Amino acid sequence: MEWRESDKVIIVEGSSDKKRVQLVLNEEVEVVCTNGTISQVKLDEFVEEFEDRDVYIFFDADQSGEKLRKQFKRELPEARHMYINKMYKEVASAPLHHLASVLLAANIDVKVQFLEQRVNE
Repeated sequence: MEWRESDKVIIVEGSSDKKRVQLVLNEEVEVVCTNGTISQVKLDEFVEEFEDRDVYIFFDADQSGEKLRKQFKRELPEARHMYINKMYKEVASAPLHHLASVLLAANIDVKVQFLEQRVNE
């Protein structure tokens, strides 16, 4: 099988967010981390690297997440923003069924067992 770059990329804050999101994905999506903060140089690299792809922003519902979100809205205005429920605060600590619902709402394919998990609770 030939490897090909995914058309979709999800940008998250940290590696724990990345691991959590990857658990529920059911399609090839690149997940990249900002590692909490991002320099203008790195942001410019992201803009250049992802200009021909569908970019999704998925940050925590806290002050640092909102600060990053504002930077990305300015530099990547075509990116789609996904929001974690404020009651969970962090992508990494949100229930998998919630992550799956948010991703599915953005037309990203998720593993069905995480959607069924919510129904069975």
